[in-house]
Amino acid sequence: MRESRLPRVRASELVGRGWLNTGGRDVTLADLRGKIVILDFWTFCCINCLHVLDELRSLEEQYRDVLVIVGVHSPKFVHEADPVALAAAVERYEVHHPVLDDPQLVTWSAYTARAWPTLVVIDPEGYVVAQMAGEGHQHNVEILVRELVAEHEAKGTLHRGDGPYVPPTPTAGTLRFPAKAVALPDGHLLVADAGHHSLAELEADGETLVRRIGSGERGLVDGDPSTARFAEPNGLCLVPDELRRWLGYDVLVADTVNHALRGVRLSDGVVTTVAGTGEQYMVGAADNFLAWDEDEADEELASMPVVGTPGDEVAAYASSLTVGGAGDRRPRPDPTFVPGPRRQKLSSPWDVVWSQPLGAFVVAMAGNHTLWVFDDKQGSIELLGGTLNEGLLDGPLHEAWFAQPSGLAVGTDDRIWLADSETSALRWVEPVDRTVHTVVGEGLFDFGHRDGPADQARLQHPLGVAVLPDGSVVVADTYNGAIRRYADGSVSTLATGLAEPSGIVVLDGGSTLLVVESAAHRLTRIALPATLVGQILDSGAHRTQRPVTELAPGEVRLDVVFTPAAGQKYDDRYGPSTRLQVSSTPPGLLLEGAGDDVPLDRVLRLDPSVAEGVLHVTAHAASCDADPAIEYPACHLNAQDWGVPVRLVEGAPTTLTLPLHG
Repeated sequence: MRESRLPRVRASELVGRGWLNTGGRDVTLADLRGKIVILDFWTFCCINCLHVLDELRSLEEQYRDVLVIVGVHSPKFVHEADPVALAAAVERYEVHHPVLDDPQLVTWSAYTARAWPTLVVIDPEGYVVAQMAGEGHQHNVEILVRELVAEHEAKGTLHRGDGPYVPPTPTAGTLRFPAKAVALPDGHLLVADAGHHSLAELEADGETLVRRIGSGERGLVDGDPSTARFAEPNGLCLVPDELRRWLGYDVLVADTVNHALRGVRLSDGVVTTVAGTGEQYMVGAADNFLAWDEDEADEELASMPVVGTPGDEVAAYASSLTVGGAGDRRPRPDPTFVPGPRRQKLSSPWDVVWSQPLGAFVVAMAGNHTLWVFDDKQGSIELLGGTLNEGLLDGPLHEAWFAQPSGLAVGTDDRIWLADSETSALRWVEPVDRTVHTVVGEGLFDFGHRDGPADQARLQHPLGVAVLPDGSVVVADTYNGAIRRYADGSVSTLATGLAEPSGIVVLDGGSTLLVVESAAHRLTRIALPATLVGQILDSGAHRTQRPVTELAPGEVRLDVVFTPAAGQKYDDRYGPSTRLQVSSTPPGLLLEGAGDDVPLDRVLRLDPSVAEGVLHVTAHAASCDADPAIEYPACHLNAQDWGVPVRLVEGAPTTLTLPLHG
């Protein structure tokens, strides 16, 4: 029998503007009585929310006759509150359950959600039995659902049968939610056709299909164009000419939902996985890099692509780094080196670009807010920048904070330009001294459509960036539906009225922009005037408005609740099983209690002179199977970042409780 984790509290009614995926019907909790219900509070800009959608897919399929997942969409950005944009996102991310449109955060507030994503589990009698924030809860949720099925089947309160989900009519066409594109040497265009889980090679007209690389089914499979599978691919990068014979592929693909990098050989369309295991990198997990197993060595090496055409230089390289010398051109490191790229877990790589000073590909790792560097010639992939914290902090790359980096481009001066989507920022990386600098953007909750001086300009969740021949930078300002230009310390608007532009290709020597209009399922050309003078627009600046938590000034107790799932215990085999990081904006809000420590509770002291601010809390908790008879226990990491807006009010509560899992 399941132990009670929370007081028996009736679930609040589901209230919002309307419903999607129900065939036009409204859904009430009474309609769901007898089913196990999981409320998934999400917003479609949030990479962690997209991770949770993927975590729930198998559970949803396995328990479809007893479980109903309800997505409660509570938007962060203005664009996400548009019902048309939400409907497109539900289709884009293949959400196969009812979705409540909650633009005013009514249901969000009723369930005291404080973070995207948050899961709430409701039993068949309509009582809340668990609440958990963040990602990584798949195993714990599965245990709980299994318990609830057994408990309520025995009580006679479980009703089997179909739920309220009604699938929408899918979009037809050559492209479906294309993400990014690249111009090929022969003049063709290669498009990451994310909605079709494939790559589409088009004629120069951007419409005529030449061939499709990938079967169109979601998955991680290597092979020829009809066999290979992708999962929502995004970024594309041409391999430098001098490396193609070494690597055996011509295009590097950021295969986002597969958490992998894939190589594509254009001559025959063969696809090879070159980095990533297919599983997601989890912050703080002990198995993010898979140890080398000699028993698997020959099989893995045999699957590696042959390296180029042998010549003196290639043969010398091969004789030192292959299995059988120069005649056997399978790359093999020396015995003391553990091959990295295919044994390293990644987290939603979104874009990739070649950096000459680094001699490697730079990967925008949106899933954990970092930049990585991939050198396939040397067989390495490693962290380049970011601390895994989500936010906006400039300076040395190893200390910098990013927030879902989603677009990369390299200028003629070798600067790496970066669209940092969740901070609505345009930033650049100096690869030589390894520093990052922000030219547009303020933070996680500041956005808008404002031109003018860069330090006052605003973007809204940009996903793409490109550099023009004159050195100016164009940005796919996705949620503003615009193309913006940064030059000489100022921002202007080149085009508006676009449907979620997510990528830009510079053509014809810089006189034409090819824009990937993702939500319109097409590529659009924009001719640039000889003298680039964009419009100066000001549609205002915005801040994300979420319910503010009132706390008493002075001493406040922070309590992050985590209860291991049934049959599990805290996992301390690799060190402390929990971790808690706390900071604030402004920093002066916290007089005491900032920093990094092990316990999940802490006493904070809030400065009475600071009226309001944001508490940034990051929590990790590891648990594993408790049964000593299990030789290889399954272990799981739960993690979440909270940004809690707070207001200091005399007489307000002196405790802040955040449920990680409880």
